[in-house]
Amino acid sequence: MKISVIGTGSFGTSLAMVLNDNGHDVLMYGRNGEVVSEISQRHTNHRFLKNIDLNEGILATNVLKEAAVHAELIVLAVPVKAIRAVSNELDGILSELGKKVILVHVAKGLELGTHMRVSDVIAEEMTSGTMTDICVLSGPSHAEEVALKSPTTVSAACRNPESLQIVQDVFMNRYFRVYRNDDMTGVEIGGALKNIIALAIGVLHGLDFGDNAKAALITRGLQEITRLGTRMGANPLTFLGLTGMGDLIVTATSMHSRNYRCGIMLAEGKSVDEAQEEMGMVVEGVNTTKAAYELSREYGVEMPITEVLYRYLFHGITEEEAFYALMMREKTGETDKLEDLLDQQYNDWTRE
Repeated sequence: MKISVIGTGSFGTSLAMVLNDNGHDVLMYGRNGEVVSEISQRHTNHRFLKNIDLNEGILATNVLKEAAVHAELIVLAVPVKAIRAVSNELDGILSELGKKVILVHVAKGLELGTHMRVSDVIAEEMTSGTMTDICVLSGPSHAEEVALKSPTTVSAACRNPESLQIVQDVFMNRYFRVYRNDDMTGVEIGGALKNIIALAIGVLHGLDFGDNAKAALITRGLQEITRLGTRMGANPLTFLGLTGMGDLIVTATSMHSRNYRCGIMLAEGKSVDEAQEEMGMVVEGVNTTKAAYELSREYGVEMPITEVLYRYLFHGITEEEAFYALMMREKTGETDKLEDLLDQQYNDWTRE
């Protein structure tokens, strides 16, 4: 297929490599002229993937219309905050061209203000009949390891089984395994909310907390993700899979994770802006913490880790106050407020 990857960051570049290995005609699009030129002429992208050589067949452009003309399938690999504007621009160009494409997004977060999932933002902007379907590709997949062809397993979700099969076929190879999933809500919520927990785990690491505390935060964090996700209509089993538990583990335990690294920097005394500037990349967990906290209020779901991190990031409580707030909460049972919700949602899904 002819495939355009919108976004020249680390993950977009690594996915372009996967698609090129699979024999597809890949064109990347980015706004940064220097990065675009480097990809096409030097066949590297040192800003985002150091010491990685790209196949000469991977080319790039800074003209979005060229990427749209090229594509039968588009991979949208831009930060959540750019999704709405890029989707709107793409819709206009595709409408002008009179063509339809399958769109696959790989963003992991929630839109600030609206609290919308990424697929809903895309659907709201691309209203001209230019999309065959919206799909999401998500899971435990550090770009650096994908680029090195380290074995990686992810999930693809779409409401149309035919388009979902195409996406699985397009991406899957001997080192990049793709599973199908029809639960777009669960896949997107799991991918978004795990960044919150990874950010919190990074703070713990920066404060020299031990493995006990980290394990507790990961476990209780997964319950928060499941609680909100199921209330929003997700299949609870999704959160035990690659885009729930799998993505949470890899993001909350690795220095490849920008959210984890950001948390460490915050514990060292850097501000959020300073940490993101030092990394040179967007840290989705910051905005997602705010959006998820507001969503938890909207849905009436208790999310103590998210709430404490929200207060730490945006209202200046100290690490000691955050620790006390979590450890000295009212006494509860481990599965309180979760079992009934899971039973109800699981029954709804199995009936369907």
